[in-house]
Amino acid sequence: MARRKPVLAPYHHFTKAQWGALRADEPMTLTRDDIARLRTLSDPISLEEAEATYLPLTRLLSFYVEAIQNLHSVSTRFLETKDHKVPFIIGVAGSVAVGKSTTARILQALLQRWPASPKVDLVTTDGFLYPNAELEKRGIMERKGFPESYDRVRFVQFLADIKSGKTNVKVPVYSHMVYDVVPDSEVTIEQPDILIVEGLNILQPGELPKTGAPILFASDFIDFSIYIDADNDDLEAWFMERFFRLRETAFKDPKSFFRRFAEMSQDEAGEFARMVWRTVNLPNLLDNVLPTRGRADLILKKGKSHHIEDVKLRRV
Repeated sequence: MARRKPVLAPYHHFTKAQWGALRADEPMTLTRDDIARLRTLSDPISLEEAEATYLPLTRLLSFYVEAIQNLHSVSTRFLETKDHKVPFIIGVAGSVAVGKSTTARILQALLQRWPASPKVDLVTTDGFLYPNAELEKRGIMERKGFPESYDRVRFVQFLADIKSGKTNVKVPVYSHMVYDVVPDSEVTIEQPDILIVEGLNILQPGELPKTGAPILFASDFIDFSIYIDADNDDLEAWFMERFFRLRETAFKDPKSFFRRFAEMSQDEAGEFARMVWRTVNLPNLLDNVLPTRGRADLILKKGKSHHIEDVKLRRV
């Protein structure tokens, strides 16, 4: 009789109701107006959805933060080194149009309202994209958003500086209006208690050197990672919906890089947006983003209505 292979199940699985019950007595500190302000253009999240999804998560994160702080305290005591505040870093990953920004902003608002009032900063990886001129020089302008379009060395150094407790850590500013990094413009991150990093490829490990030399990846600095998941057809529909909403709003700004799309016919604009999804965003998702899903600590799976349908939490 053949021996059965062991079944490896790295995640606990929860239905939406089971996950929501883990909220326990965690209070909701946001209002309906807060949620309306924090959600992105095409994300219809409600206060009830936020309560069911993010209150259990913030309760879980409070335990993780405490555990990491205790681990750091033990380490410094063993090494007999000076203790210093080590920021807790949360990563939010997932496809274009899946709602990463909404998740990141709601988490930031909830965590800021913990009783201890921690300092919670939010950074997107857009600022670490190479400027358009550099992308053109490298011949990869059409691959903007792919891993090679980011200054990964600078991003890893940024995370290392944050983790080491450095002050006045600078982050480049990216403008979606002009579709480029803003020259000589930076924001300063000043020793946060918690840092939320949101981006497409933050969980990607990269290539390992064949020499076995030690190497650092962005994911090495992330204490808790979240992947927002959805079916590809839903993602395309949400991307198209967001594109047409922007076409009626931000794209009409004379300074917008996308001004020409507001001047196209409805059919022409739709054809262009669908081409962008299928030749840029979908290949990037399939080749680079989706393969990192299994590295996340928490996977939030959305259904067609944009609402979370089930949750997977990595076993420890």
